Amino acid sequence: MTTPTLLNTTPAAKLPPCPAAGTNSRFWAKVSGGNVDTCWEWTAYRDPNGYGRFSIGGRAGQMEGAHRVAYQLMVGDIPAGLELDHLCRNPSCVNPWHLEPVPHAVNSRRSSAGQANAARQRAVTHCPHGHPYSPENTGYRKDSRRRCKACDRTSRRNRYDADPAKYRDIARRYRERRTAS
Repeated sequence: MTTPTLLNTTPAAKLPPCPAAGTNSRFWAKVSGGNVDTCWEWTAYRDPNGYGRFSIGGRAGQMEGAHRVAYQLMVGDIPAGLELDHLCRNPSCVNPWHLEPVPHAVNSRRSSAGQANAARQRAVTHCPHGHPYSPENTGYRKDSRRRCKACDRTSRRNRYDADPAKYRDIARRYRERRTAS
């Protein structure tokens, strides 16, 4: 991670006012720390998950993640479709150089919950019907989830048996499209 050069590395430095966050002094008064390499701890309200919350517009304003406000004040807008990942794994940190805009899937995979879920999924060796997840019997969906090929065959057979005329018609239209191209 490259660290940008700052004229003053303290968060309490005079910054141009950000209309979304109100006055900068009100925001930075709730931050302890200031070295670019260390975490800047949010000292005001934190939600149950440990993330700092900041009211935009005073007491009657809308609550926003403190790390998001810090990023917008010092770096700029968060790109559409991305969320901020704490590289330091400290949810109360508002140091914008500890934050990286990433898609939700990347943020989830990097989290401790995502890693625990991945480990739990790897520990599952058989499908719910008892078929082994072997290389010959395992397929993967577009979203990378495993699927049991034996269960898929059974499911397809049951659907066909329920309405064979429908599936013969589907097969006929498929053959016609293949021969036409």
